[in-house]
Amino acid sequence: MQISVEDLSKKEADGYLIVDVRDAEAFECGHIPGAVNIPAEALYDAELPRDKELYVCCAKGLVSADVADELRERGFAAYNLEGGYAEWLRLHIGDMLDDTASQVEEGLRGKFARKLTSKFGKAVATYDMIEPHDKIAVCISGGKDSMLMAKLFQELKRRNKIPFELVFLVMDPGYSHENREIIERNARVLNIPITVFETNIFENVYNIEKSPCYVCARMRRGYLYSKAKELGCNKIALGHHYDDVIETTLMGMLFGGQMQTMMPKLRSSHFEGMELIRPMYLIREDDIKAWRDFYRLGFIQCACRFTDTCTSEACRTSNTGSKRRQVKQLIRELRQNDPQVEQNIFKSAENVNLSTVLAYKDKQGVKHSFLDEY
Repeated sequence: MQISVEDLSKKEADGYLIVDVRDAEAFECGHIPGAVNIPAEALYDAELPRDKELYVCCAKGLVSADVADELRERGFAAYNLEGGYAEWLRLHIGDMLDDTASQVEEGLRGKFARKLTSKFGKAVATYDMIEPHDKIAVCISGGKDSMLMAKLFQELKRRNKIPFELVFLVMDPGYSHENREIIERNARVLNIPITVFETNIFENVYNIEKSPCYVCARMRRGYLYSKAKELGCNKIALGHHYDDVIETTLMGMLFGGQMQTMMPKLRSSHFEGMELIRPMYLIREDDIKAWRDFYRLGFIQCACRFTDTCTSEACRTSNTGSKRRQVKQLIRELRQNDPQVEQNIFKSAENVNLSTVLAYKDKQGVKHSFLDEY
């Protein structure tokens, strides 16, 4: 038994409860207003009302269909939400106001200028990311970070005296029809003129057992560089933010046994003349979420084939994502006792004293020990 998103919108809100069975991270990235988050593996220990209809929601209505069946066997009036959050989001975007883009642009010059626009400009200036006559491929994955980056680039170009060009590049590595449509609709709503090109990356990595996420990420980066160069670009811009930087720094220490960070810009070693820049480098993730929620925007979180239809813990362990979640939680706990801990992690990568480390590698990869000059 299931209910469509259109039929759900016609019902009285106090007569039902939407139960979102995705993991907490996916729920935080976006959910139906009023929904409660109870991950599938924790659902059967939760107290659920028996005097209301339960509409069970997942990413696409596949996992939630089985959950709804089991809840009905336990005596609940449970229905599967057809199409899941993706279908709700697709229709929600379609109903957004025609002037959303202008409202967002006004906000980047006003309400969100200090925490978003100014920090974007500061990163560009501090790390010398843009030079005259650059042609930059702004790489858009469809999530909140890259979509905001595109709007900030538009704002920077509007007020910047340095001449440069922008190409808003979307690579489709094998998205489902629903996710592809959500990206395209969001681009229209936000007035971002995207250029889409297709690859078969998801198909190629689907059966890889060891480190599929790493292989996928490397392949995506390579395709982006290649397409950007084909379009005449000399730089690609990615939407990594401040929190990504400090999480990556800690992950390297805790799980990789090395001290390194996510650099604000890099020259490509495989594509001559190409450079990667990260102009969101100084922007906090919480401020991005505040921007998203203020305008009631909805974006895809992860559209890969490995996570698109799975909400179980087995689908989310033994990969980079699970380690990043652990580090996020660790930083969150440390911040409760010391509000400066995030800033300290960030600054640690630019305050390295080589005389106080056991060893380091130079630019050629040669290892030097403190004993060399002891």
